[in-house]
Amino acid sequence: MVRRRSIAIGFGVVLIVLLTALRASDPYPLRVARETAFDFFQQMKPRADPGLPIRIIDIDEKSLASIGQWPWSRNVMARLTQRLTELGAAAVSFDVLFAEPDRTSPSAIALGNADYDAEFASALALGPTIVGLSENRSSPKLPLAPKAGFAISGANPQSNLPRLTGAAVPLPAFEGAASGLGVVSLERGTGGGVVRRLPLLWSTGTQLFPALAVETLRIGLGVTTLVVLGDTEGLGTVAGLRIGDLEVPTGPEGDLWLYYRQLAPSMTIPAADLLGDGYVKLAPQIAGHIVLIGASATGLNDVRIGALGQSVPGVSIHVQAIEQMLAGQFLLRAEWVGGLEILLFALLALAIVVGILLSGPLVGLMLWLGFAAVATGASWIAFANFGLLLDPSFALFGYLLVYTSMVFFQFSVTNADKRRIRNAFAHYVAPALLSQIERRSGRLKLGGEVRELTVMFCDVRNFATISERLDPPRLLRLLNAVFGVLGGQITAQFGTIDKFMGDAIMAFWNAPVDVDHHPLRACQAALGMRTALKKLNDSHSDALGGEPVAIGIGVATGPALVGNIGLETRFDYSCIGETVNIASRIEDTCKIVAYDIVVTMQTRDAVPLLATLAAGSVALKGITAPEPIFILVGDEVMGQSPVFMALREHHGALLAALADGRSSDALAQTCADLAAGIEPGLRAFYAAIAGRAAHFWGRTDRNGSQ
Repeated sequence: MVRRRSIAIGFGVVLIVLLTALRASDPYPLRVARETAFDFFQQMKPRADPGLPIRIIDIDEKSLASIGQWPWSRNVMARLTQRLTELGAAAVSFDVLFAEPDRTSPSAIALGNADYDAEFASALALGPTIVGLSENRSSPKLPLAPKAGFAISGANPQSNLPRLTGAAVPLPAFEGAASGLGVVSLERGTGGGVVRRLPLLWSTGTQLFPALAVETLRIGLGVTTLVVLGDTEGLGTVAGLRIGDLEVPTGPEGDLWLYYRQLAPSMTIPAADLLGDGYVKLAPQIAGHIVLIGASATGLNDVRIGALGQSVPGVSIHVQAIEQMLAGQFLLRAEWVGGLEILLFALLALAIVVGILLSGPLVGLMLWLGFAAVATGASWIAFANFGLLLDPSFALFGYLLVYTSMVFFQFSVTNADKRRIRNAFAHYVAPALLSQIERRSGRLKLGGEVRELTVMFCDVRNFATISERLDPPRLLRLLNAVFGVLGGQITAQFGTIDKFMGDAIMAFWNAPVDVDHHPLRACQAALGMRTALKKLNDSHSDALGGEPVAIGIGVATGPALVGNIGLETRFDYSCIGETVNIASRIEDTCKIVAYDIVVTMQTRDAVPLLATLAAGSVALKGITAPEPIFILVGDEVMGQSPVFMALREHHGALLAALADGRSSDALAQTCADLAAGIEPGLRAFYAAIAGRAAHFWGRTDRNGSQ
């Protein structure tokens, strides 16, 4: 048991170590599960509307139908920019790339005075405008310089920022005219193309560039310099970003974890409305507002998936980021959180292992459900109240895997134990007793223990004579038939067959599990063996040549050592001790007593209702004092019958005469006559009793007791 428990603990610890290593390596499926859990939290509690002055000018289906297909002429974009500046926008930011000249400009078609690109550049120069560039590794090295100033506090983080090795950039005229320049690229999440984090800073290796959302906010707030907060440990990671009076916490790579909300339709103005004649009435929605221009129309390929599970225009993701930074509504996941999650998982998973081993799978199930509920609840509370991101997904998966693996392991070990026990006892005990042994396998002390047993030895008396008349195959069939009927009676009375020894059987009761009234069951088995053997003799009378098989049975009750006996690599479940020796010796006395079932006084005292008769005290080899013995004549019905009670009275008188040395022949004959109608074997017993007078000297109990 200790060894099995040690193996189970070792299995559990190895499993926890492997799961901990898996979590520490953080493979793609785990990241997907973790971030999907965070998405679910956002869907349960989206970010609140902060009511900030931000608008989206949407290039939607309505606008395309009104103005024409995309891309629009730059004179249209110039008019749109001029009107936004005229209406008092605090910042006009384009989530649109202007990397190529306008092919519809008259200057691109023929010589003339009109140049739409120049018109657009002039419009950009008149207002607080921001144009974008897009990360593109196949593009040439970025030729531009950032328009924002940068100050770095702490370690320089450029090595940990997303790299701008190349980019699609706006035309130089647009870049020179605009007030700001930002990166429009969005980072896709780990699963399903969901945008969960937005890089706020990009690096060329020598220069820093802000994301479009950061640059838009900088222009809208009138800030000239961005302060990058590097770590103080010299690791080169980003702790945060300061935009004027706003401090934005970031991940170590300068990214913002996006916290989504449903944007109200009122935040969006179709571009066609601004380009129409009644645009002036939109002044209250534009004046003092940060305005971002982007596309939601199908076919313009600027649709992304947000954490709320919906497809959204890319421009709206920049809006989400700007709102978060202005309102201070952030989601936080510090670097040390992952380490804490791993440590807590290992400790609580170990508690599940110990709980299963000490108290069973039900307690383990309660622990798993409890820990899973705590992990989920704590993660939700941390998110809903503090904006902290704690991962419940790995805990749920890991605890379930630990629980199911340990239960399966325990089940496998238990089944192996049951198979081992069944293999060890299936042929030697009754099915009902075998089921008890399996149920109580944890209580089996297979190393050895002292128990009170009832031990039986049974020997075929005339085996040598029969074997002379039968050839080996027929003799083997007969012996198997004899053992079959005799062993069946033993197992029917919940006895354990220890071994078959040539033409003999050894069996015992009350081990390996408790058997109630085991002396009675052993005696009932002996009586059943007598009856079963008579039927066998009747059915094999021709093969036996008229000589029936005869047996002698000795039964003793008392303490004995029972357990695995033998070599460490080869052993038998057996019993040893004085009780075993006495049972073996009194089986031999059946020949002297001339009766087939002999029991000890301890056995007889345990079965007072059975029909037993005193057979004197005999000297047994290896036993110091003479052993009082009794013959077992019949069951409780016979023991209480008038004819047997009469025999018992005359038997007592016979014993008294033998003890006093008086003549006993007449009494023996009387007893034999009475016994003829009770049990035929008693006639031989009384015939031999006169020659055994010495076995009865000193006996005075006329009821046949010592």
